[in-house]
Amino acid sequence: MNENHVLEMEEHPNSLGKVEIAPEVIEVIAGIAASEVEGVSAMRGNFAAGVVEKLGKKNHGKGVKVDLTENGIKVDVFCMMKFGVSIPNVAQQVQDNIRQALKNMTAIDLDEVNIHIVGIQFDTQKTDIEEVE
Repeated sequence: MNENHVLEMEEHPNSLGKVEIAPEVIEVIAGIAASEVEGVSAMRGNFAAGVVEKLGKKNHGKGVKVDLTENGIKVDVFCMMKFGVSIPNVAQQVQDNIRQALKNMTAIDLDEVNIHIVGIQFDTQKTDIEEVE
């Protein structure tokens, strides 16, 4: 890719100019696509992202890292799964959803979509039967 850390779209013969996509855009698209999959509990963010979210601004790109390399585009997704789901199946769905969302919105083909499971979310709500006992 180029040194400016943006992706240049292919120019079409009838194009009026060039279109560039920042890696942050890919992060947001991938983050939303990953969080849409049933079984994904949360995306992992850093401390700064948590503070920003507490102030009311949603960080849709958290838990996603995009690397633009000479070999292509690599996306790493860090997420928590819900307890009881099939991790391989949910991870495959996350990969497929991200790949399809990016293909539809940007026409970009990814070389790698790596899913990193960083935790399991247990359901902490008690059921009505447990409360009665």
